[in-house]
Amino acid sequence: QVQLVESGGGLVQAGGSLRLSCAASRLTSSIHAMGWFRQSPGKDREFVSATSWNSDSTFYADIVKGRFTISRDNAKNTVYLQMNGLKPEDTAVYYCAARERPNPTARAVGAAWGYDYWGQGAQVTVSS
Repeated sequence: QVQLVESGGGLVQAGGSLRLSCAASRLTSSIHAMGWFRQSPGKDREFVSATSWNSDSTFYADIVKGRFTISRDNAKNTVYLQMNGLKPEDTAVYYCAARERPNPTARAVGAAWGYDYWGQGAQVTVSS
Protein backbone atom coordinates (compact mmCIF):
# COMPACT_ATOMS: atom_id res chain seq x y z
CA GLN A 1 0.00 0.00 0.00
CA VAL A 2 1.24 3.49 -0.84
CA GLN A 3 -0.06 6.53 0.99
CA LEU A 4 0.07 9.87 -0.77
CA VAL A 5 -0.03 13.20 1.02
CA GLU A 6 -0.61 16.43 -0.89
CA SER A 7 0.42 19.87 0.32
CA GLY A 8 0.75 23.38 -1.06
CA GLY A 9 -2.83 24.26 -1.86
CA GLY A 10 -4.35 27.58 -0.93
CA LEU A 11 -5.90 30.82 -2.11
CA VAL A 12 -4.26 32.88 -4.82
CA GLN A 13 -5.30 35.72 -7.10
CA ALA A 14 -5.75 35.21 -10.81
CA GLY A 15 -2.40 35.27 -12.56
CA GLY A 16 -0.59 34.00 -9.49
CA SER A 17 1.29 30.77 -8.84
CA LEU A 18 1.17 27.81 -6.49
CA ARG A 19 3.21 24.64 -6.18
CA LEU A 20 1.61 21.43 -5.07
CA SER A 21 3.64 18.61 -3.59
CA CYS A 22 2.75 14.95 -3.19
CA ALA A 23 4.87 12.75 -0.98
CA ALA A 24 4.64 8.96 -1.09
CA SER A 25 4.83 7.12 2.21
CA ARG A 26 7.34 4.49 1.19
CA LEU A 27 9.93 3.69 -1.41
CA THR A 28 8.41 4.01 -4.82
CA SER A 29 10.37 1.28 -6.57
CA SER A 30 7.10 -0.30 -7.58
CA ILE A 31 5.57 2.94 -8.87
CA HIS A 32 5.50 3.42 -12.64
CA ALA A 33 3.74 6.79 -12.93
CA MET A 34 2.28 9.57 -10.84
CA GLY A 35 -0.31 12.07 -11.83
CA TRP A 36 -2.47 14.98 -10.83
CA PHE A 37 -6.21 15.25 -11.26
CA ARG A 38 -8.68 17.87 -10.14
CA GLN A 39 -12.34 18.05 -9.33
CA SER A 40 -14.60 21.06 -8.86
CA PRO A 41 -18.16 20.97 -7.50
CA GLY A 42 -20.62 19.37 -9.87
CA LYS A 43 -17.93 18.19 -12.26
CA ASP A 44 -16.18 14.92 -12.90
CA ARG A 45 -12.61 14.40 -11.83
CA GLU A 46 -10.37 15.49 -14.70
CA PHE A 47 -6.80 14.75 -15.67
CA VAL A 48 -4.26 17.54 -15.25
CA SER A 49 -0.78 16.10 -15.66
CA ALA A 50 1.30 12.95 -15.20
CA THR A 51 4.87 11.80 -15.21
CA SER A 52 6.56 8.49 -15.69
CA TRP A 53 8.52 7.53 -12.61
CA ASN A 54 11.35 5.90 -14.56
CA SER A 55 11.70 8.03 -17.67
CA ASP A 56 11.38 11.65 -18.76
CA SER A 57 7.91 11.24 -20.18
CA THR A 58 5.39 13.83 -19.06
CA PHE A 59 1.79 14.39 -20.03
CA TYR A 60 -0.49 17.41 -19.79
CA ALA A 61 -4.12 18.23 -20.37
CA ASP A 62 -4.51 20.83 -23.10
CA ILE A 63 -6.10 23.29 -20.70
CA VAL A 64 -2.93 23.51 -18.58
CA LYS A 65 -0.19 23.17 -21.19
CA GLY A 66 2.23 26.04 -21.01
CA ARG A 67 1.04 27.03 -17.53
CA PHE A 68 1.59 23.96 -15.35
CA THR A 69 4.76 21.92 -14.99
CA ILE A 70 5.05 18.49 -13.39
CA SER A 71 8.33 17.32 -11.91
CA ARG A 72 9.53 14.67 -9.51
CA ASP A 73 12.27 13.97 -7.02
CA ASN A 74 12.77 10.22 -6.89
CA ALA A 75 15.10 10.48 -3.90
CA LYS A 76 12.35 12.19 -1.90
CA ASN A 77 9.52 10.05 -3.32
CA THR A 78 7.79 13.30 -4.22
CA VAL A 79 6.05 14.70 -7.26
CA TYR A 80 5.35 18.39 -7.77
CA LEU A 81 2.93 20.45 -9.80
CA GLN A 82 4.05 24.01 -10.45
CA MET A 83 1.02 26.07 -11.45
CA ASN A 84 1.59 29.47 -13.06
CA GLY A 85 -0.84 31.87 -14.64
CA LEU A 86 -3.68 30.53 -12.53
CA LYS A 87 -7.23 31.29 -13.58
CA PRO A 88 -10.48 31.21 -11.58
CA GLU A 89 -11.50 28.13 -13.58
CA ASP A 90 -8.50 26.29 -12.12
CA THR A 91 -10.27 26.35 -8.77
CA ALA A 92 -10.73 22.74 -7.63
CA VAL A 93 -9.57 20.06 -5.26
CA TYR A 94 -6.35 18.66 -6.68
CA TYR A 95 -5.61 14.98 -6.18
CA CYS A 96 -2.31 13.17 -6.49
CA ALA A 97 -2.37 9.61 -7.82
CA ALA A 98 0.14 6.80 -8.20
CA ARG A 99 0.18 3.89 -10.61
CA GLU A 100 1.74 0.63 -9.49
CA ARG A 101 0.80 -1.35 -12.59
CA PRO A 102 3.46 -1.45 -15.32
CA ASN A 103 3.12 -0.06 -18.84
CA PRO A 104 1.99 3.50 -18.09
CA THR A 105 0.71 4.36 -21.55
CA ALA A 106 -0.50 7.87 -22.37
CA ARG A 107 -4.07 6.59 -22.38
CA ALA A 108 -3.70 4.97 -18.98
CA VAL A 109 -2.03 7.87 -17.21
CA GLY A 110 -4.63 10.27 -18.56
CA ALA A 111 -7.52 8.51 -16.87
CA ALA A 112 -8.49 7.97 -13.25
CA TRP A 113 -8.84 4.21 -13.82
CA GLY A 114 -5.14 4.08 -14.66
CA TYR A 115 -4.11 4.67 -11.05
CA ASP A 116 -3.99 2.51 -7.98
CA TYR A 117 -3.54 4.97 -5.12
CA TRP A 118 -4.93 8.41 -4.38
CA GLY A 119 -4.17 11.23 -1.99
CA GLN A 120 -6.74 13.04 0.10
CA GLY A 121 -6.77 16.17 -2.07
CA ALA A 122 -5.63 19.76 -1.71
CA GLN A 123 -7.91 22.74 -2.25
CA VAL A 124 -6.77 25.35 -4.76
CA THR A 125 -8.87 28.51 -4.97
CA VAL A 126 -8.16 31.22 -7.53
CA SER A 127 -9.91 34.53 -7.02
CA SER A 128 -10.69 36.90 -9.87
